[in-house]
Amino acid sequence: MKLYKSDKIRFIMGLVIIFILYSCYYIFIAEHRDTAMLPRKLRHFISLLFTVAVYFAGTFHLGKLKATWMSKFWHMVHISGLCIITSIGLFDWLFLEGNTIPRLSIFARSIQEILISPLMYLAMGLLNNLLTKPAN
Repeated sequence: MKLYKSDKIRFIMGLVIIFILYSCYYIFIAEHRDTAMLPRKLRHFISLLFTVAVYFAGTFHLGKLKATWMSKFWHMVHISGLCIITSIGLFDWLFLEGNTIPRLSIFARSIQEILISPLMYLAMGLLNNLLTKPAN
């Protein structure tokens, strides 16, 4: 028995799950006033967990679609982005020891925002819809 009857339903469910994860991250972690009291390493770890959760949600829902380019693009962007922010995080943990570089921190947050945001997932779906429509 198939879990989803069509690719469209599978795609929409992936979008809903990513939107829920994104909303939870910003409501309970990024914009919460008590988050500043958490240790910096714990905040980094929580951000990484949410980013990996979005990656796996997208991988699960894009992996079975007929348009395989979407899955390949998803993997390429997320794996390279995760490598970049993990490298920045390790550099911060090992060498800076509490003295953060503001521009490096902003750069890492912007990459994390791209990876966790549902906009890339939605844009890929819209582009696929545009490319697969028959020309009249």
